[in-house]
Amino acid sequence: MAFASFDNRNASAPMSEINMVPLIDVMLVLLVIFIVTAPLLTQAVKLELPKASSQVNDLRPEKIEFAIDARGALYWNGEAVSRTDARARFEAQGQRQPQPEVHLRADQNVAYRVVAQTLADASKAGLTKVGFISEPEASP
Repeated sequence: MAFASFDNRNASAPMSEINMVPLIDVMLVLLVIFIVTAPLLTQAVKLELPKASSQVNDLRPEKIEFAIDARGALYWNGEAVSRTDARARFEAQGQRQPQPEVHLRADQNVAYRVVAQTLADASKAGLTKVGFISEPEASP
């Protein structure tokens, strides 16, 4: 093996050998590590898993179409109802699981008081999923 020296006579000659011993040592250590850890990656615990059906459970909540026209008349899924009847229906639907979604369609000319009363009745019944339905504006 060639080692560098401080001798000026041979200083101009480049070192033409590479010391391979440290590289071989590192490779052997890595090989031992991989040999030890490889069996740990392939081990599995033998389990007998339970069988289950593959049917999809459709748990989408029912939706209630609640409408208020320009005169303030209330409609439950297209059927005209009074405020007390709507309140009773909200109470009945608030007890169901999963809770239904209330889609509220209100005419743009109806007084806000009627919409606020309807929202209060639904909230008192425990219904929390209320959505407002509107139409998009026509683009010019």
